[in-house]
Formats: sequence, C-alpha cells, structure tokens
Amino acid sequence: MPNPDPPAPITQPSHDEGGTEILPLEEAEFERFRTFIRERAGISLAPHKHQMVSARLQRRLRHLGMRSFGEYLDRIAAPDNGAERQHLIDLLTTNETYFYREPAHFDFILQQILPDYHGHPLRAWSAACSSGEEVYTLAMTLAEGLGLGQWDILGTDISSRVLDQARRALYPLDRAKRLPRPWLEKYCLKGVRSQAGNLLIDPRLKGRVRLLQHNLMQPLSQQQTFELVLLRNVLIYFDLPTKQRVLDALTPSIAPGGYLLISHVESLQGIRTDLHMVRPSIFRKPPH
Repeated sequence: MPNPDPPAPITQPSHDEGGTEILPLEEAEFERFRTFIRERAGISLAPHKHQMVSARLQRRLRHLGMRSFGEYLDRIAAPDNGAERQHLIDLLTTNETYFYREPAHFDFILQQILPDYHGHPLRAWSAACSSGEEVYTLAMTLAEGLGLGQWDILGTDISSRVLDQARRALYPLDRAKRLPRPWLEKYCLKGVRSQAGNLLIDPRLKGRVRLLQHNLMQPLSQQQTFELVLLRNVLIYFDLPTKQRVLDALTPSIAPGGYLLISHVESLQGIRTDLHMVRPSIFRKPPH
C-alpha cells in the first residue's frame, strides 16, 4: 500500500536530457494533486510531500512533452482520460511490502482460525495486496493449515502496476528472507540462469489466487463474502472520515463469524463498526 517518501521543496526548474525546462510545481498545483489523490484513493497526502510529487511526475511530463504541472492537471481532468488518471495513481503510490510481514498474524491464522475449516471452504481477501507478497504468504499459510483443499484468495489493489507484478509472481530472493525456510523450499521455485537471484511462486498456489483492481472506498462489485480479510498497513494513510468510509464499504464482505486483520500499528478507534476485537489488530464479526 502507499508509502510516499519526503524530501525538500523544489525551487529550480528541472531539465531533461534535451534541456527542456519543466516549471516548478506551484503550491496551487500541488493542492490540486492532493485533492485528486484524496478523492480518488482516499490518501491524505501531507503538505511536506510537495517535492515527492514533483520528482515522481517530472519524467511523465517529459514523456508527454509538457512543460508545466498545470498542463498535466488539465489533461487528467479531461473526461476521456481515465487511463492517465490511473497512471497518476500508480505514480503517486509506492507499495512497500515483503513476504511474511507481521508474522504473528500468520501464526494466529494457522493456529486459531484454520482448525475450524478442515473439510470446509474458506475464502480470504487481501484487500490492499500491493505486489503480491502478502497474498502469496497467505496462500502458503492456508496450504500449511489446510493443504491444497477448499480455499481460495482474492487479492485487490488500486494500483494496476503492482497488480501486474503480483500476476507475474516473480520476486527477488531478498524479499523472502523472513519466510520460514521450509515454506521457501516447499512453495517457491528458485530461479536459474537468467532468473538467478529470483524466486517464482509455485503454480499450485498461484492458481488459487485471483487478482483484481479495486478502490477500497467502494464496495466489492460482486456479492461475495470472506471468512478472512486482511487490511494491513492501509488505514494509516487515511484520515478518520476516510477510514470510516473504507470500513463501511468493506465490512459487508466479511462473512458472519469472519475475521478482519489490520496492522499492529493501526487501530479502529473512533470507527463505528459491528466488529469485536479478539486481540489488538484482530477483529471478528459476530456469527448469526
């Protein structure tokens, strides 16, 4: 999920290799970008991200032959420019993730949730799956607890770019350094020759995962519920009203008795919901 990095404000025009000047990002233009990403993705972009926005968009302006951010803003405002608006979302969201992040959650799933689903179908949703490391760690966890039985996973993200990475299921080995070694050996294929230093997720796991683009501020389009939903390292980027909107859109997709897991650094404080806390960062919807 998004994790923009800050630097110092831009004061000088920027030049590409051919010497074309790109005018500095004006404060009013930066505010238009802030409004765009808040309305489209719910992300509250802090005022000190001015330089980050400028740096990430300069190459795109050069590619399009534009000299000013205002010209680019006018382009994305055009009704028929949905593809460019998606491109902008991809540029303004970084997705920092790795395999087996916050392992206590996967231990809880394996030890406390999965024993109830032996012989029963389980549907899981990774609701901000980024480039797929969480989805495939979850797949390994379900395979450990249930074998390759009746389970499947939906992974969604607002960024089409990271979903393309997740679909490839090909990762640098250092992304998996926290994985238990038996899982690495059992569920990952080690790259050779041109793919040396990479790993490929076992196709048997990859085949149990669906990946779709989805904006968390909207309900899922299909009428499907899940026994397990992961919404980790996402809420920290939203203000309280947006958090409420996200939970209102998401909780109908949690099956009665199903679980919601958020990051250990997040909370649902101040959010109205029918979920009950099982332990910090783990919540459950009451059974019927």
